[in-house]
Amino acid sequence: MSNATLPGDPPGGRRAVAIWCIGVAVYFVAVIFRTSLGVAGLDAVDRFHMNASALSTFSILQLLVYAGMQIPVGLLVDRLGTKKMLGLGAVLFTAGQLGFAFSPSYGTALASRALLGCGDAMTFISVLRLGTRWFPARRGPLVAQLAGLAGMAGNLVSTLVLARLLHGIGWTPAFAGSALAGVVVLVLLLLFLKDHPEGHEPQPFPHRGSAYVRRQIVAAWREPGTRLGLWVHFTTQFPAMVFLLLWGLPFLVEAQGLSRATAGELLTLVVLSNMVVGLVYGQIVARHHAARLPLALGTVGATALVWAATLVYPGERAPMWLLLVLCTVLGACGPASMLGFDFARPANPPERQGTASGITNMGGFVASMTTLFAIGVLLDATDDDYTVAFSVVFVLQAFGLSQILRLRRRAARRERERLVASRVETVHVPA
Repeated sequence: MSNATLPGDPPGGRRAVAIWCIGVAVYFVAVIFRTSLGVAGLDAVDRFHMNASALSTFSILQLLVYAGMQIPVGLLVDRLGTKKMLGLGAVLFTAGQLGFAFSPSYGTALASRALLGCGDAMTFISVLRLGTRWFPARRGPLVAQLAGLAGMAGNLVSTLVLARLLHGIGWTPAFAGSALAGVVVLVLLLLFLKDHPEGHEPQPFPHRGSAYVRRQIVAAWREPGTRLGLWVHFTTQFPAMVFLLLWGLPFLVEAQGLSRATAGELLTLVVLSNMVVGLVYGQIVARHHAARLPLALGTVGATALVWAATLVYPGERAPMWLLLVLCTVLGACGPASMLGFDFARPANPPERQGTASGITNMGGFVASMTTLFAIGVLLDATDDDYTVAFSVVFVLQAFGLSQILRLRRRAARRERERLVASRVETVHVPA
């Protein structure tokens, strides 16, 4: 297949890269704010005088808002445009981070995290949409993987920079100071971001009311590729997200007896591994499209195996070499979850891409929310027995894996049918 840009494709180029980088910067800051609780969990327990279940509620509510907004955001970004959605998202997640900094009580802190989750929900799908508006279609998978890497870079900033600020200057200065990053990216996008290049305006959004919205959602859901993408995202993403977002630091400090500094370095290893594996997975899938499912299933298997070895290791604590392997393998979860979009994308026409991406993106966050809650409840019920609490990971992996295996052949057959149909149409297009 030729790599030439197709008629009607956006031109790409340096201006596209510059515009896209502004959108990615918004997502980068959103991830910093999203994952900031992961390095502040123990501090939050002391500040708000709460138990493990109450602590998990912070992240659960944030993810509940995020997951619940994915389909509405997917529809709205097609209707309102990327600039408006990213701008609104930046205002909301900055306000949430600032509110969290000054929250005097558990209730106000909880409301602030919900507001942050609302703004965060508007970023990733908007950035994916921005990429499709500014780059040729053949660049779509690469652009999506690079956006995911930028998000992990935001996670790295949380573990390296925000953690040090938190323990150096205190809760309020650290969170309030980080909120300034949201103001910076908001100004940049208002001044410079454009929804699309000149001459590539999208078709006007059809104002057909709620019936049209329902048809869009139903049509996207009926595609086996959309559902397979959701379950791949569900099964692969949550082990690392739960570890980074909240429970990794307490597990490493309280159950494994590490210092906070060493635990922070292991969290950093997860992020660094994610970035490296993301580049590797992106290159493999670009060259071998059929590698998507083996990579996803291999990641699930490796994650389950290393988690089991860590939890049942004989002795009071797992050795450092095993914790290093665990954190390295967890780094593959994020890139594997991005493969879900590579199943949903070819299954849907351009006018349903936002909706299909929103459905897919719900998967991992629903799994993460469920696991965060279950771990918190089990820790309280078992007097902080992390082995029992973290065993819930295997339950969700098994459930997600059963759905992937159920849908894989149907999705592959449907994708082959679409590919044959597109080739037939291409043959009949006059030169």
